Amino acid sequence: MANRRIGVEERRARLALRHHLAPEARAAGPVEVARDLVGLHGTDPASVFLAAWARLLAPELEAIQQAMYEERALLRILGMRRTMFVVSLDLLPVVHAACTRAIAAQQRTQLARMIAQAGIADDPERWLRDVEEETVRALAARGEALAAELSQDVPRLREQLHLAAGKPYEAKVNITTRVLFLMAADGLIIRGRPRGSWISSQFRWAPLEKWLPGGVPQMPTEAAQAELVRRWLASFGPGTAADLKWWTGLTAGAVKRALAEIGPVEVGLDGGTGLVLPGDEEPVPAPEPWAALLPALDPTAMGWSERAWYLGEHGPALFDRSGNVGPTVWWQGRIVGGWAQRDDGEIVLRLLEDVGADASAAVEAEAERLGGWFGAVRVTPRFRTPLERELTA
Repeated sequence: MANRRIGVEERRARLALRHHLAPEARAAGPVEVARDLVGLHGTDPASVFLAAWARLLAPELEAIQQAMYEERALLRILGMRRTMFVVSLDLLPVVHAACTRAIAAQQRTQLARMIAQAGIADDPERWLRDVEEETVRALAARGEALAAELSQDVPRLREQLHLAAGKPYEAKVNITTRVLFLMAADGLIIRGRPRGSWISSQFRWAPLEKWLPGGVPQMPTEAAQAELVRRWLASFGPGTAADLKWWTGLTAGAVKRALAEIGPVEVGLDGGTGLVLPGDEEPVPAPEPWAALLPALDPTAMGWSERAWYLGEHGPALFDRSGNVGPTVWWQGRIVGGWAQRDDGEIVLRLLEDVGADASAAVEAEAERLGGWFGAVRVTPRFRTPLERELTA
């Protein structure tokens, strides 16, 4: 039986403080933000910067870029749910061992099968290893390169796969992206500074050894999975085993094994039972009233599979059909609306419930602050959601 009840208001207070969203809890730097949120969702490059902006005492674009591309204290890695994350250096080996190695093995088998089906090689595994070795040599010679530059140096990267033959969406695509994706998952190369501005998704590639001498430190898989679960509980707890299975992308068996090693404490939640780390049962102080504008794919909004306690009934307007969240407006630990940026730069808001005059004023102030930070930059989320589309129509 659960020892203590943690109600919705206390869960929202924990979220505000541990995710650096309440003004008194804002972080000093982007590495602290990424570490305390167990990674920043990196599929949409703009989301990394906007998630950091919302949580920093002094959100400076240059400081975020410095941490990512000069200090290399934040690294982009394929991780939980086969999704791209930007993680702190200390979390890199954990995510790699807990998630990425298995993804790489599965993707290698799939790509080899596609190579054989396309008639590119009779021995696809050998052919793929040869192409990877040639690509590593080409990248070492250049120092860093775009995918298009590497495909010039390694002609076999321009071999084509015929996808969805006979279907309306069939296509022929170069193998370049899939090979580089696999090489990154295997820890051979890494995505570096993008071509263009901070919202660009066209990344330069670099040898991982250049960024991280010695490569990714190796960990046993089960130890890494337990550490990943422990970190999630520290940042997102209380949560459920279902939350953990969804967020990590691990099997139910792996989550169960990790929890058995950690020995979490059960607590009562509204409508069920949750888990916290041992010693983390004590109440937390309620923060001062706060508002936040969080970006599409923000790690807080995507942090749990069971979202009613902070999302309410707003999911259909704010999530797309694949489960990707759009830009959200928060008040006191819950989602109360959405926002978007129009072509002229204006930040437009839509509150989906009556939050009162004080809350509305705080939200408007955040919108003004964000608009000033954007300057001339225009951001459209990679995954469009119903409300975001409506606000920019």
